[in-house]
Amino acid sequence: MKIKRSSICFALAALALLAVLVIRKVQNNHFWPDEPEQRVTLQQPGGAETAPAPELPSVDEQDYVISLVGDCTLASPQFIDRTEHRSIEYHIQQDYGYPFSNTREFFENDDLTLANLECVLSDVNLSSYEQFSFRAPTAYADIMTQGGVDFVTVANNHLADFGSAGEEFTYMALDEHALPYGKDGESKLITTDSGLRVGIYCAYNHLNPDVGQAEAAVRQLRADGAEYVICAFHWGKELVYAPFDSQVELAHRCIDAGADLIYGSHSHCLQPVEEYGDGLILYSMGNWVFGGSTAPTDMDTAIIQIHVKRGSDGSVRNNGYTVIPCCVSSRPVKDGYSGDNYNDYIPTPYTEGSDAYYRVFAKLDGSYTPDSEGRDYSDVYAQYG
Repeated sequence: MKIKRSSICFALAALALLAVLVIRKVQNNHFWPDEPEQRVTLQQPGGAETAPAPELPSVDEQDYVISLVGDCTLASPQFIDRTEHRSIEYHIQQDYGYPFSNTREFFENDDLTLANLECVLSDVNLSSYEQFSFRAPTAYADIMTQGGVDFVTVANNHLADFGSAGEEFTYMALDEHALPYGKDGESKLITTDSGLRVGIYCAYNHLNPDVGQAEAAVRQLRADGAEYVICAFHWGKELVYAPFDSQVELAHRCIDAGADLIYGSHSHCLQPVEEYGDGLILYSMGNWVFGGSTAPTDMDTAIIQIHVKRGSDGSVRNNGYTVIPCCVSSRPVKDGYSGDNYNDYIPTPYTEGSDAYYRVFAKLDGSYTPDSEGRDYSDVYAQYG
């Protein structure tokens, strides 16, 4: 009897177990597909399970070039007569290709060129309370487009030289000339003709871009599909040859947040280039087409071209950079011009191997020792009252 009862009990238990398995199969059919019969899982740290990542399709590797130049101030200060031979307006006249005539070749075949547009564009004779205020004709936007510039940041202190009216006229001029731009605190997502999706965040905030806002902007650009992220910051102090600790911290935190390139401006002189993590920091690109002075205190500048690579897995990363040392003028003092007439507003590459050529590299690697720092404007105020 014990054997028979045990057999019956065993049979009943087997039937019950079979019923439970059938019920569970039906309940879980939504999550467990019939084919394949088994899931393969990967174990992650902490014990979490995840489905295996699908294999990414292989893509052709591709190289891109992003070019950067410094401040483009396309007007003389308001206290200079536009008909004087030393003014930028006298030199340009109606020849909008003039300022980039010695460097256009560097921007014709790149994928993206950025510049800092540091003036107002308006055909209306606006008034300003600023001693150094810059207003260029709206047609001067063609200087940028003919020069090969693809995007400008207007997040800087001179956009407000003529109040809100000057700002709005500038935006309208850039829109009419189809030149993309970024305002203070604004992010833009653009796609180059070669197919690279670039996110650009521009910030000025009275020379103190906000760290939290910048980090959030970088992450949002990534979420919006940017493959390469640039932060354009207007910061620091004029004619100081090294960044402040606050600038270094902001740059590092933005790269930690996912930025690939920091593009700085405002100092009117070159500052060091830093490689940090997977990112690149250009603390200041100095001047470029600079109508702000007939005789700039520092006439060294450069074109920096960032090499960007798309790998076979589709990832995009920095792959080195090239420096083209330049002078803001084609006729510097050493060539016989002196005083206030050596700036002809045509940036020109330095002769390779010259003292000036190597001086540019010293400024970019941080080994340059200036004779003085900061800008004293007292002589300018005295001269022009």
